[in-house]
Amino acid sequence: MKIRVGVAAGRTVGTAVKRNRAKRLLRAAMRPLIPSLASGWDLILIARPALASSTLTDTRQALINVLQRAQLISDSDAI
Repeated sequence: MKIRVGVAAGRTVGTAVKRNRAKRLLRAAMRPLIPSLASGWDLILIARPALASSTLTDTRQALINVLQRAQLISDSDAI
């Protein structure tokens, strides 16, 4: 089974430019992590207002942290 990942950003994130940047950041941070995830899951990533001013490194580290807490990725699999 494959993993499907959806990305959403509501108006609380900011203007359309900020929402699109937040979604691009989430997609870019998630892309290298997908091969190391447990298969058969559907994930929805929801952008929050602070993400609009975040860096790719910070976003990727936050995603790794959340995925480890959800036990979808192990410490050794994290990039």
